[in-house]
Amino acid sequence: MLQKGPLHARIVELFDEMSEQLQQAARHILEHPQEVALVSMRELARNAGVQPSTMTRFAKFLGFSGYDDFRGQYADVIRVSADGFAARAMQRDEAVANGEGLAHRMLQNLSAQVARLCEQDTLLRLGVMAERLAKARRVYVLGLRSCHSVAWHFHYVMTLLGEKTIHLDGPGGTAGDALIRATADDVLLAISINPYSLFSLEIAEAAREKGMGVLAITDSEVSPLATIAEQAVLFSTESQTFFHTLTPALAISEVLCGLLANHNRKAALEELKRVDRHLSSMNTYATSIPRRKI
Repeated sequence: MLQKGPLHARIVELFDEMSEQLQQAARHILEHPQEVALVSMRELARNAGVQPSTMTRFAKFLGFSGYDDFRGQYADVIRVSADGFAARAMQRDEAVANGEGLAHRMLQNLSAQVARLCEQDTLLRLGVMAERLAKARRVYVLGLRSCHSVAWHFHYVMTLLGEKTIHLDGPGGTAGDALIRATADDVLLAISINPYSLFSLEIAEAAREKGMGVLAITDSEVSPLATIAEQAVLFSTESQTFFHTLTPALAISEVLCGLLANHNRKAALEELKRVDRHLSSMNTYATSIPRRKI
């Protein structure tokens, strides 16, 4: 799969000038550039959730005479590639139809996505984000719908290191209430992916209006969160099944927790010792199934 299409930078640069329908098409093309060369315009439009005419308007918006000229930019990259994109795509489609090797393909895909987080740009972003989180007075953590698990994981691990984080997870629509006492000394760590939770975006904008720094774990350079964030770490959500993957996001959460613990190792060790004593006093864990009392 192409990491970035040949027009990636141009699409990102012009994204804010596009209509809502063109932005929807742009998001899909940024996330799936290989499809431009490998499928028909109608299929690409269907996958993006827009009308075929939108793809023609999108091509002309970028300065091409029509869709075919736009598509040719991607076809040229495919032709000079030695990776055999078209062949791999056809093999994958045939295998999917036959239900063969799905587990193997899923695990291979997940491994590749996590490995891409080792790219230098992402490592730099992770370091900068960890420093910003470490300097904040409080870290408010937000992740709704499918992203809730990632936000909760980050918050839970951080509770083992102290009382720095506040999870925005209030019942009855009260999640944003915790920001009442937030100040410019605090930051919001927001996790959201396409389709983006409206409430997450509203809370992120409210945090920015309070002067808080917004840090994002999201899926695209044109994500609404990325456009308002001080720093954003991006990850791929592409999956071999019907549902997007959050495995890379969970990996980012674990790395950030590790970097924060390493920021002040002595304090982290003391907090972990306190946690161990508490959990031991509560008989939290066991090494065998308890015998039933008769």
